[in-house]
Amino acid sequence: MEPMYRPRLLTPGPVELHPKALEALSRPQLHHRSDAAKQVFLQAKAGLEAAFQTQGQVLMLTGSGTAAMDALVQNLFAPGERVLVPVHGNFSERWAKIAKEAGLEVERIDLPWGQVVRPEHLGSATGPFAGLLLTHSESSTGALNDVRTLAQAFKARFPEALVVVDAITSLFVSAFALEGWGLDAAACGSQKGIMCPPGLAYAALSPRALERLKPRGFYLNLASELKVQSTGESAWTPAINLVAATAAVLEDLLPRLPEHIALKQHQNDLLYAAGQGLGLQVVPEARSPATTCFYLPEGVSYGQVKNAFAARGATIIGGQGQLKGKVFRLSLMGYSDLYDAYAVAQMLRDVWAELSA
Repeated sequence: MEPMYRPRLLTPGPVELHPKALEALSRPQLHHRSDAAKQVFLQAKAGLEAAFQTQGQVLMLTGSGTAAMDALVQNLFAPGERVLVPVHGNFSERWAKIAKEAGLEVERIDLPWGQVVRPEHLGSATGPFAGLLLTHSESSTGALNDVRTLAQAFKARFPEALVVVDAITSLFVSAFALEGWGLDAAACGSQKGIMCPPGLAYAALSPRALERLKPRGFYLNLASELKVQSTGESAWTPAINLVAATAAVLEDLLPRLPEHIALKQHQNDLLYAAGQGLGLQVVPEARSPATTCFYLPEGVSYGQVKNAFAARGATIIGGQGQLKGKVFRLSLMGYSDLYDAYAVAQMLRDVWAELSA
């Protein structure tokens, strides 16, 4: 008899959904201009501001996390301004591409993929700069940057510049504090640590960033959103079902966020321990709790690993950019508990036993 497995989504986005998100999505459709929708919108907005730990504002945009990244670059910097972008993975590379498309002058610091950014890397760059674009959790490699220390080092040299962070796979998975860490703006998305479906972007703006807005564009014009989001509406039709899911998950998650973050760290530690026990080589220099990333051993293809996990009901993901065909990645960033981590660790051992047979 063929064994039966439940489907497991072990990717760093989209992720397995929180039950509160599923419950919210099953409710009758709200009209986004109704009083009920406004109440849900304001609840989600307040929860996100608490999660980012900002006294500024968090704006919800219908789009992926990349929409929030694009909006922040377009609305905080003017064409021709210089920004510093350390590139050490696929998503830090995305910052450089967005900034270039926005007409900014981009100074790159290219580092080996898997490495983290250190203050001495920033020290080699000569200003002036209008901003620093950082990736907190580089989920293409599994690396976690110390963005707090990097922001301090950068602002010691360029105090007027803005520090903008991709927190797409770090918020709700790692500790994070916008103003408390000297950060000015940050981006996130609904299909990551908040355990909702794809389709909603969160753009966090500190009070300092709000004062420095240089709005442009049409759909992603943050000044247009600021005018209406404090009233519980958005400038354009929002993904109101996802806003309701966001509000529902935050109501459950925020009171126990420190414990949740500790769980995500422990789960990731278990997966790394299992892989290292099998002799697998770890990719990141400093590990993000969002993603476990291993190099593929010689003679083992990503297709083989992917198919072996799929035979056990699990979906995993491979490498991107420079690491395509060289690594595989697992994630328990979605809704999962401690025993899910033990199960996936054993699944990894079973997969390797099969591939080694």
